[in-house]
Amino acid sequence: MSFINKLLWPAANAESSSNSSVTVKIAITVVTTVAALSLIRRARRHVHPKAIASPLKTVIPRLSQEQLDRLEYKPDAFPGARDVETPYGSIRVYEWGPETGDKVLFVHGITTSCQSLGKLAHSLVNDDGCRVMLFDLFGRGFSDGVGDLPHDARLYTTQILLALASSPLAWSGTDGFRLIGYSLGGGISVHFAGSFPHLVSHLILLAPAGLIRAETFGVVNRFIFTAGLVPERLLAYLTKKKLQKPIAANTRRAPEQNHHITNDPISASLTETADPLPSENNTHLVPLNLQVIRYVRWMLDHHAGFVPAFVSCIREAPLIDQHAAWAKLAEREPKSTTVILAGADEIIDPEEFAADALPLVGGMENVNWIVVDGGHDFVMTHDGQVLTAMQVGI
Repeated sequence: MSFINKLLWPAANAESSSNSSVTVKIAITVVTTVAALSLIRRARRHVHPKAIASPLKTVIPRLSQEQLDRLEYKPDAFPGARDVETPYGSIRVYEWGPETGDKVLFVHGITTSCQSLGKLAHSLVNDDGCRVMLFDLFGRGFSDGVGDLPHDARLYTTQILLALASSPLAWSGTDGFRLIGYSLGGGISVHFAGSFPHLVSHLILLAPAGLIRAETFGVVNRFIFTAGLVPERLLAYLTKKKLQKPIAANTRRAPEQNHHITNDPISASLTETADPLPSENNTHLVPLNLQVIRYVRWMLDHHAGFVPAFVSCIREAPLIDQHAAWAKLAEREPKSTTVILAGADEIIDPEEFAADALPLVGGMENVNWIVVDGGHDFVMTHDGQVLTAMQVGI
């Protein structure tokens, strides 16, 4: 050892005995610590099956007709239901409307099923004669969960393609359909339109994720989800308990407060089903809002893939820092993109979002930029205004 030291570090050889001892101890400590942390993280990681069966397979077959009738979101909630078997698990898809009508695809948010977009879809069919398609994202509603892959933009972009391919009608080709994405679905839709711009005739983003400022989720809270130091089972348990709380309570604020409030990731996500100024008895809630709230709680108890999907989305989904994907929207045909925001949104402040997003997408001259009333759940509480805004540029 001394011979090698003389060859490699001759100048330091005089104090080699003491320094070498310290160096070796430090090196051993570092290696041991890294190895221990690696083992701890591996031990804390709960391994899920590749496909996590949805309630359609695990719960619904056991229910009586009376119990089925009491469900807030039923398997026949929309016309044209089908279950698409894929390598990732089964996808629940709904498609209806005139076969010759303009085609419109909806992508919903992080905590809800596609039920949240039902009022908009029915209106486009009944009033405009559109052909619409909705589907439940993996781990929500009646779609299976995906347990062995990150719930990121790539997974959900693939899911969109699988849903489209399942149709008896052709949804591909130039300007094949309008794409409407809400909340997380908006962030997913940005990635899809960036990857397949020729397919999307018009991109409509409703309070979209992707450029949500990181401080909205809180540095500590996001670290808890992403660092991998909290055991998966414990993290899932805490997430489930948080999601089970009265949803309106997570976003309650006084009228004089600024529209934009800081939330942890779970509370922020719950605003998909919470009015910004709820009354104590929730009498302000329209029937769809109430149904969606109750169904989220039902999913927590009956869809084994819901919480894993939610946790993975907080870590991997296109919620924040998606500037590169958004910049691709500037390459779209002028006015073929519409962004619709809610003036009292609890997550996305319209002014902050405009400052962050407009320079990326080419400014007001390139996109339709509209602010309507309501909070983050405005697709259910202010659907009339949303429908009117969606007609701009089409």
